[in-house]
Amino acid sequence: MNDPRVEQYAALLVDKCIDVQPGWQVLVNGGVLARPLLEAVSRQIGRRGAYALQRANLSGSGINLPWALEAPEELLATPTGIEAHVWQEADALVAIEAPENTRELSILPAERLALIQGGLRPHLERVLRMELKWVGCQYPTPALAQEADMSLEAFADFLYGACLLDWDAERERMSRYAERFDAADEVHIVAGDTDLRLSIAGRSMIVDAGGANMPGGEFFTSPVEDSAEGEIVFGEFPAVYLGREVRGARLRFDGGVVVDASAEVNEEFLIEQLDLDEGARRLGELGIGCNPAIARHMKNTLFDEKIDGTVHLAVGQGLPDAGGVNVSQLHWDIVKEMRAEGTRIELDGEPVQESGRWLL
Repeated sequence: MNDPRVEQYAALLVDKCIDVQPGWQVLVNGGVLARPLLEAVSRQIGRRGAYALQRANLSGSGINLPWALEAPEELLATPTGIEAHVWQEADALVAIEAPENTRELSILPAERLALIQGGLRPHLERVLRMELKWVGCQYPTPALAQEADMSLEAFADFLYGACLLDWDAERERMSRYAERFDAADEVHIVAGDTDLRLSIAGRSMIVDAGGANMPGGEFFTSPVEDSAEGEIVFGEFPAVYLGREVRGARLRFDGGVVVDASAEVNEEFLIEQLDLDEGARRLGELGIGCNPAIARHMKNTLFDEKIDGTVHLAVGQGLPDAGGVNVSQLHWDIVKEMRAEGTRIELDGEPVQESGRWLL
């Protein structure tokens, strides 16, 4: 039977998240397992008088792995003219993750993956500047359900429950918190193993309530690039990135730069990513999770960074819309639990959240 929530989800993506206009050329990318959503999104785009340029991929990773494993390195680092033209001419993008195997990219050597990322980086400028309107989302697959230790039916209920919210009401609620951050200069993140200060002076918070990510449920900015001082330990949840899982990551900052890093599991991969380029060791994002329907970690960053009562930091690429100027191939969001006793967020020395509860 068709799930009526798929059509509701598609309407949310097309109408609210990117607000497709007549005549637009909209890329609709996703894994083949997401066929019901790919088709529903295409229908919604057609109803708005726009073009749906559907591009389904076999694995759900977005990378042609058989080709990426065999092609000469000079090809990996240089996207074709056709691909570059698509990124320059498209008006919007709906990117649907639907992996058959969440660890599939782990077969691709890190150096080859870095070449692909570096080659695509210049063509993603329009995405980063939001000149190309976009939304990234997921479709429930067995692989995602297994990562979350759920049945497929339970994971689908969770996904739609986290996405099909009253986003106007959520925007109003989160904006109250974001306004207090906009009025502050310094953020201080404190936990038993963490003492980190960073500046957000002159930067603005962006409230994600049905925008570029679905689910929404966070507000975020780019910290001042040379401001991070202190140490943060991501000891509660694994950090999953490009099919690899890093546990117990610890980052120490001096002058905004990660000067020391370690991990309990997969430390080599962590260091490889931090050494990708000059900007990879600086912060590109500070985000505050607020989605009331997400309460636990799923090994799924799209959802985990929205857990109500958490913060996340991204090393690497900054967010131009929030004033960020850091440039990197990397943008890796890592989530920190802030609901434990004794944890707090301070703004200019004043506690605004304690043990995950707002004091505002």
